[in-house]
Order: sequence, then structure tokens, then C-alpha cells
Amino acid sequence: MEPVTDLYLFLLSTVFISLTGVMSPGPVFAVTVTKGYKDRKAGALIAFGHGVIEFPLMTLIYLGFASFFAFSQTKIAIGLIGGLMLVYMGLEMFKARRRTEDKEDKDVGHGSFAAGIVTTIANPYFFLWWATIGLALIRNASDFGTWGFLFFAVVHWLCDFLWDLFVSFSVFKSRHLWSWRTREVVFGLCSVLLIGFGAWFIFSVWV
Repeated sequence: MEPVTDLYLFLLSTVFISLTGVMSPGPVFAVTVTKGYKDRKAGALIAFGHGVIEFPLMTLIYLGFASFFAFSQTKIAIGLIGGLMLVYMGLEMFKARRRTEDKEDKDVGHGSFAAGIVTTIANPYFFLWWATIGLALIRNASDFGTWGFLFFAVVHWLCDFLWDLFVSFSVFKSRHLWSWRTREVVFGLCSVLLIGFGAWFIFSVWV
């Protein structure tokens, strides 16, 4: 095949592989739902926050620093610190689930951009994904040179951006259908998801 055709096929495979991780329920998804209730563009800001961490990480892996994330000390630090951060965010979200409508416009805890950064840093499996599946993709991208890597990085992040924006936009547009009880339940489930992931990350450090 022509090199350009090979690159197109690789980028297409990148979309499908990336979406398997992007669309999986996790900390980023949980905050996107809750932030999307107040702001339809929250998903975009969360994706930008996610990108602040992801682009430098992809670059480090491309430059050959992937082994750093395989060190046991690195895994323990990310697991403990990340787990505690997620538990804290989950507790804040749980307390916010019963706030009255007149206080809704006042964002609670982290803003959307900051939430994207925090939930990305606090997720050890994000780094694990990049140290395994992501590493393989970057190695394939490097076969197409620097431009191939850059195209790969942008395409992968766009999957995050479009999915997060879709989720927040859908939640915002459908919120008029939510009863106060529905909102409380959804926020409660998202907070439990964050606390659960945080507790599991802390627990997995010692397993």
C-alpha cells in the first residue's frame, strides 16, 4: 500500500481503539455528567484539561520514557495520591447532590477544566493504558515519522474531546426531563463511582 493509505488506515484503527477507552465509565465520565448538568460545554473544558496531561505524556512515551511508568514506586505514588484525590472529589460531589437550584450556578469544587486535569492525573489506569496499549500505538505511529505521531496524538485526543462534549451536551439538553430526585440519584451514583475508583486505586497498590 501507499504510505499515505497506510497512515489513513492506522488513524482509523486509532479511532476505534481510542474509543474503547474513552467511552468506558470512569472518573472523567462521572465529572462530565455532573458538570454537564450545569454547562453544555463542560465536556470540552474537561477534554482540554485531560489534554494538558495527555499530550505531554504521549510526547514522553514517543521520546522513550515509557519505562518510567512501569516502576513500582511510580505506580504506588500514582495509586495512593490519585486514589485520595478521587475520594475527595467524590465526597464533595456527594455533598453537592442536594444543593438547591438557586445555588446550582455556583460551581462546587473543581471547575470543569481543573476537573479534567485532576481526574486524569488521579487515574492510575490512564497511565497503565498508555504504558501498554498506548505505547504500541505510538510505536506504530512513529513508523510514519514525527508527522505520523502528531496526527495520531491529535486524532486520539479528538476522540476524548468529541465524546466528552457529546456527554455534557446530552446531559444539559435533557436536564429539563430530570426530576429533583433523578438529579440527586445521578449525582449520588457519580460520586459513588469516583469514591469507588479512588478506594480501588488505593487498595490495588497493596495487592
